[in-house]
Amino acid sequence: MTIKQRYKFVIDWFKENMPIAETELHYNSPFELLVAVILSAQCTDKRVNIVTKSLFEEMPTAECFAESSVEVIYEYIKSISYPNNKAKNLFKMSHQLLDNFGGVVPEDIDNLLSLAGVGRKTANVIASVIYNKPMMAVDTHVFRVSARLGLVKNAKTPLETERQLTKNIPDELIPKAHHWLILHGRYVCTARNPKCEKCGLSPFCKAKETL
Repeated sequence: MTIKQRYKFVIDWFKENMPIAETELHYNSPFELLVAVILSAQCTDKRVNIVTKSLFEEMPTAECFAESSVEVIYEYIKSISYPNNKAKNLFKMSHQLLDNFGGVVPEDIDNLLSLAGVGRKTANVIASVIYNKPMMAVDTHVFRVSARLGLVKNAKTPLETERQLTKNIPDELIPKAHHWLILHGRYVCTARNPKCEKCGLSPFCKAKETL
């Protein structure tokens, strides 16, 4: 099977079996999604959604965060991983957003990366989810699943994985493909004890025989 054939099989399977694929983070605006994605680093979406429910009720905008304080933000997010750093980043990010972008979450990757707490994965999530840009955010699920399925070869870093995936997936499908791989990794192709017997992609899984 060529790499082109492998991608076609995987994409066709997801189109049929997961026609709706989107982020599981709860948000009502681009700013809220940005906050949620920053909080989700090394933390589950489920925990983030629990925390942001009350957080966004009190502070739904960048102005609210900027008028608050690191200490107040910390109290809302203290059950999240690395709350001290994330509280500082959220407070600084809100000021940067107001001072540099008029409070509007930018769509340009370099502008997103200029914000405190925003790395490449977060920037790609915002660009793809909010602005439907062909950017592939590579988290642990995407990194693992794409390697197991043989969609990437010898990729040692998230950036290498991102480049190989975006090279082979049509631009218009990249935002959805990001969620395909994440959700498949979260619920089927798990890090430990993957559910190969329930996976429709297993006949063409490169790693199946070694798991």
